[in-house]
Amino acid sequence: MIRNSLFRSAALAVAVSLSLGAPTAFAADAAPATSPATAVQRQAVAQGLYELAYSPKQNAVFVASSGGFGDDAGPAQVLRLNPTTLAVETRIPLERKAFGVVLDDAHNRLYVGNTVDLSVTVVDTAQNKAVGTIQLMEKKTGKDGKAAYTHDLRELVVDSAANRLYVTGHSSQPDVSSVLFVIDTTTLKVINTIDGLGNAKAPGLALDAANKRVYTSNLLADLVVVGTDSNKVVAQHRIAAEQPMNIALDPAGKRLFVTDQGSEMIRKYQASSSGFESKHPGQRVLVLDRTTGKELASIPTDAGPLGILLDAPRKRLYVTNREAGTVTAYNSDNYQKVATYAVPTHPNSLALDAKNNVLYVSIKNGEKDAKGSEESVARIQL
Repeated sequence: MIRNSLFRSAALAVAVSLSLGAPTAFAADAAPATSPATAVQRQAVAQGLYELAYSPKQNAVFVASSGGFGDDAGPAQVLRLNPTTLAVETRIPLERKAFGVVLDDAHNRLYVGNTVDLSVTVVDTAQNKAVGTIQLMEKKTGKDGKAAYTHDLRELVVDSAANRLYVTGHSSQPDVSSVLFVIDTTTLKVINTIDGLGNAKAPGLALDAANKRVYTSNLLADLVVVGTDSNKVVAQHRIAAEQPMNIALDPAGKRLFVTDQGSEMIRKYQASSSGFESKHPGQRVLVLDRTTGKELASIPTDAGPLGILLDAPRKRLYVTNREAGTVTAYNSDNYQKVATYAVPTHPNSLALDAKNNVLYVSIKNGEKDAKGSEESVARIQL
């Protein structure tokens, strides 16, 4: 799940690629099922859509809207959508632009990443209103005399039972490490900032609450493991992914699924910021052993794989393919493709209504779409 503005400093819109550091076991590609047009419904709802979440408790879809940028930008808000019709039921105004989201349904809270302000807005999903803001860092004055943030924000995960929120802070400078912010959700205060995620963008984030581990990826081909009990980096693995991006975790086993775009834009970023040379063409999902970082399999995808979601009980893995304009579904046991859903132009992030087997997708506009036009959410009946 990546947003255009999140990588503004390095001109990284969405990209990821894998290295040739280990032999690759490509899964056999089964003939994909043809997805009927009736399985997909779509609704334009607001400018600047990014991540979304489905709430079983509220029976609603919540999607972040930055409003876009420039003179024609709309308001920053979270939209509450009807899960059946995708009609906007409530518009929750925000003071800061909204990008990433994570839902704590048990506590009626949606945490919204404010990338450009390096903060998190707390939304009460029962009352449909913003109830707080968590500032993660303050600006620092650089050598040029200008005040700016040393990091920017991307992904969020929440441990509801432990009252902890984890947020990745991207390094925006080649000599500064990316970090993991730890927030107490009872006090809405930052209680720790964990260094050591690598001197590069750290886009991926996944939580294994049961085993007290947070997994992050960085654009130096590393998988970095943080202990939530020790608040320290406990392992770092050089992996076959040169540009590991979004992560899905198998709760019942040792697997991590990591998307890989193979973007020339990220290759240029890596070379210019750290001298890292990315060669693998990408366009796949890498399956890793999360205890060792070893590659278990590589699943070919459509162009520009980005968002990833595992429905473990149904043995399904879903991937948004940003450049292809598709969502692809795979059997998560044998890695065969089982369906493809057309959702052009740029499908971004995913949310699942597990009870009703419905997938929701946020969709970004492309260069050919009218400037300032609304972006869309799709509903896929699986």
